[in-house]
Amino acid sequence: MPDWITSYVRFVDRLNYRVGRFSMYLLFVLMAVLLWSSISNILRHNAIWTLETAQFIMVAYYMLGGPYSLQLDSNVRMDLLYHRWSDRTKAWVDAFSIFALMFYLGVLLYGAVESTVYSIEYAERSATAWRPYIAPIKIVMCVGVFLMLLQSTAFFFKDVARLRGEEL
Repeated sequence: MPDWITSYVRFVDRLNYRVGRFSMYLLFVLMAVLLWSSISNILRHNAIWTLETAQFIMVAYYMLGGPYSLQLDSNVRMDLLYHRWSDRTKAWVDAFSIFALMFYLGVLLYGAVESTVYSIEYAERSATAWRPYIAPIKIVMCVGVFLMLLQSTAFFFKDVARLRGEEL
């Protein structure tokens, strides 16, 4: 494979590894927010921000951790026939089917960017009593979808290399 493809795959893998490892710690932040929510309910102190903050943290956790999950091949796969195929057949099927994922992620990213631009332009807020701005979490979602698109492209290059008898 050309050097630029090898560099691209290594860069994307390193980037998504770091972002994924960071996103793992968001689970502890989520637990702290939910613990505070429970404590504030017991003390009859209504913390209206905790539920939505927990939702935003969960979205960031999933969106930023998704590319890392794909990288580790820990995603759920429909495995009726796949496990019986040879590595070469798996590489062919993966190289072909990754285009469906890339198309889906491209459409998703387009819609996410449009929605984020709208949120920024009109200072969109949640319709709850706390009324936080929505743009920050939409930006995180755009970053997560973009990283997933980068990782799926890296997977395509890895599959092509495997078909050529190389390893990236």
